[in-house]
Amino acid sequence: MAKRIGDGLLSFPVTHFDAELQFNEAPYREHCAWMLEHEVAGLFAAGGTGEFFSLKPMEVTTVVAAAVAETAGRVPVIAGCGYGTAIAVEQARAAEKAGADGLLLLPPYLMKPGQDGLSEHIEAVCKATKMGVIVYNRDNGIIKEDALERLCDRNPNLVGFKDGVGDIELMTRIFCRMGDRLTYIGGLPTAETFAAPYLEMGVTTYSSAIFNFMPDWALKFYKAVRARDLTTVRAQLNAFVLPYIALRNRNEGYAVSIVKAGMDVVGRSAGSVRPPLTDLTADEREQLAKLVADVSRQAVPA
Repeated sequence: MAKRIGDGLLSFPVTHFDAELQFNEAPYREHCAWMLEHEVAGLFAAGGTGEFFSLKPMEVTTVVAAAVAETAGRVPVIAGCGYGTAIAVEQARAAEKAGADGLLLLPPYLMKPGQDGLSEHIEAVCKATKMGVIVYNRDNGIIKEDALERLCDRNPNLVGFKDGVGDIELMTRIFCRMGDRLTYIGGLPTAETFAAPYLEMGVTTYSSAIFNFMPDWALKFYKAVRARDLTTVRAQLNAFVLPYIALRNRNEGYAVSIVKAGMDVVGRSAGSVRPPLTDLTADEREQLAKLVADVSRQAVPA
């Protein structure tokens, strides 16, 4: 699983909600099927872009099971997992029972633990499953190289490290220490922004939220990154990614909201975001629609 996801582009399907903000399985599965028509190396079900943080624990399992059923083994399905240790362990076991191929372990809820406590949390999840576990380093769950190395020594199924911090020194220390023991994934918001420099540090893949509504563009951009075609990368950063980020930065939480707005723009609505997130305003949606239309008229080299 770790090798497969390290060899291509990854994405998070958004989680579809109906008018009452309840999980809407049929269009969610249709969306997964549409994503699989494109060249994607793995799907993170109920991840950050999938609003993991707003789902009830049983809903997480339901979303994961739907992705597993639709994917039918074509690509790995990595399930979101998190909150406190007891809940995370239960979610890990439920995801394994639902047929997931791996886990993305998000930071624990609220508290900022020390390295020993965070290590215990990660190890408890690793011991609870035979699946591969990917640690998502971000916010209040930042594991450092010494603790990570000890965890890898004790837990063969700790197979991935996803960086959502952007600390270049820490990332360099981890990669130099662990080498090819782990698969490294770029996980900063709008990961395309960091893709080229992160590749030079050994991060061969990233999770693209933009893939949800512009999969062809996302794939061409990824291939330009892997080919080290910096002319194309910089052109597309200027044409789309940086204006997109400027719009995303208008409000807290828009990293998810703007993706669902993008789905609306291309005629594949996934419903609104759940509170505490808010949707883009009508004016912001119009700006996003124009941005998508403009970049769609441009040819990104394959």
